[in-house]
Amino acid sequence: MIEKISLNSLKFFYYVAQHGSVTLASQKLFVTQSAVSKQIKNLEDALGLILFDRVNKKLVLTPNGSLLFACCQQVFAKLDDCLVDLKNQQYEKKQLVLSCEPTISMKWLIPRLAEFNSLNYGFEIVLLTGGGIIDFQGKSIDIALRRNDFEWDKNIFHEKIIEEYIVAVRNTRTDQTNTLLLTSSRPNLWQHINKSKLVSSDILSYEHMVLEHFYLCIEGCLAGLGTAIVSIFMVEKEISHEFLELVHPPVADSSSYHLLSYYPFYEDERKVIFKNWLKTEMLISKVQFMENLK
Repeated sequence: MIEKISLNSLKFFYYVAQHGSVTLASQKLFVTQSAVSKQIKNLEDALGLILFDRVNKKLVLTPNGSLLFACCQQVFAKLDDCLVDLKNQQYEKKQLVLSCEPTISMKWLIPRLAEFNSLNYGFEIVLLTGGGIIDFQGKSIDIALRRNDFEWDKNIFHEKIIEEYIVAVRNTRTDQTNTLLLTSSRPNLWQHINKSKLVSSDILSYEHMVLEHFYLCIEGCLAGLGTAIVSIFMVEKEISHEFLELVHPPVADSSSYHLLSYYPFYEDERKVIFKNWLKTEMLISKVQFMENLK
C-alpha cells in the first residue's frame, strides 16, 4: 500500500489537518492553495476514503481522517527526530574536541590553530584546557595532548608526539634576582632537575617561588621576578623577540608529549590527520628553536 501513496501528499494532508485550513497549510508549505487541494484529492482517491468534511466553511477531519492524522503525527515526529540526529552527527563530525594543558595551549597551540583550520580538512579543533587524567566520555573529549608524567588507563590509546626539552630563561631588561620560578603543575620537575643535574649549580642554589601554572612562571619572568624553568615550546615568541634570554641551553627532561584517545586513532580519520599535523609542527618548532641558538 505504501508504494501507492505519495509522501508529499501525506505531508500536505498533515499540514491541512494540523491547521484546519488549506490556506494556512499552503502558506506554511510555500505552495499555492490549488496545489494543496490537488494533493488532498489525490490522497483521498488513492485511499478510496473521505478524509475531510467541510463544515461551516471549515475543514473537519472525518473518523478516517483523524486516524490517519494520528498516524502521521507519530511518523513525522519520529522522522523529524531522525533528521535532527543526522544533522547533529554531521555537525559533530566537523568538530574534533581536544584537551590540552593550559600553557602549551596558550603559548604554542592556539597561535597555530587558525593555520590548521585554514587547511580545510573538513573539521575544526575545539580546544579545552586541562591537565592530568582525562574524562573522555564525561566531557565528550575526542583526543588529549599530555606529557607522560602520570599513569593513564592501560586501555587508553596513545602515540608519542615529541620529547620534552626544558630551558632556564630570564628577563633581559631587568635586574636579576636569585629566585627560581617553578610550577606546581609539575611537582616532580624540580626533583628530576636536581637529581639529574640538568642545570648549572648556581641555578640549583636559587630560592624557589612556586606558581600554579607555567604561564604564570613566564609572566613572572617577564616581570623580572626571577629565572624560570619552562618548556622550549612555551617561550618561542619570548625568545625570538628577545623578551627573554636563555640562562641554560635546552636539555631533554626524559618526558615526552603524547596524544591520547579513548578509541583507536585509525577509526577516525580526523584524529590521524591532526596527529600527523601535530607531530610535524612540534618537530619544526624544536628544530627551529635549536637552530636559532647557533
